[in-house]
Amino acid sequence: MFNKSAAFYDAIYAWKDYSGETFKLEAIMGKYKQSHGQTLLDVACGTGAHIPYLRPQFTVEGLDIDPDMLAIARERNPGITFHEGDMLDFDLGRKFGVITCLFSAIGYVKTVPALDQAVQNMSRHLQPGGILIVEPWLMPEVHETGHVHATFVDRPDLKVARMNISEKENGLSILDFHYLVATPQGIEYFTERRELGLFSHEDYLMAFDRGGLETFHDPEGLMGRGLYIGRK
Repeated sequence: MFNKSAAFYDAIYAWKDYSGETFKLEAIMGKYKQSHGQTLLDVACGTGAHIPYLRPQFTVEGLDIDPDMLAIARERNPGITFHEGDMLDFDLGRKFGVITCLFSAIGYVKTVPALDQAVQNMSRHLQPGGILIVEPWLMPEVHETGHVHATFVDRPDLKVARMNISEKENGLSILDFHYLVATPQGIEYFTERRELGLFSHEDYLMAFDRGGLETFHDPEGLMGRGLYIGRK
């Protein structure tokens, strides 16, 4: 999915406070989790940057659809089990006390029926009393069509400029990223397209309800996008 940009993902998102986010997550788990044990599955784990902060408290596993991101996650987190799979239909054959799906990865399912399917599949992997924590993508009323974005990385051996203009099409947020990347090996330009579903608050609530979850909403969440917490 991330193709060429996987190698630069952590540099582009170096601003994320994974330690601080994990502190907030642990407070939420302490408040809502009622299952026994300390098992956690990080769905759409990407490069596994939350896992070093989660593993002191939990027996953690990760899952992602992108093999390039998983390769980075495995290198960062030796001894942790990672699975290559799609949140829509993965089947690990066991249940967890906590399942997380963070940094708006849920948006990649694109449609409401797929949102329902993903939530139901993750719910199926929860222990009774366990919780699902989902960080949503932007709500339709928040998305700004035509907004210009730019992210820059300035390191001695890596320069990245990533730019895009927010677009909307058929209920999808369209992100056509343009990359200019310089390394000691040369300078390269490439593009990558992202399409994320613009789900409403009601879409999330209904998906969690159809997944058999008692639902709680934190409007602030980890970085202002909110969190949906569902208890089995």
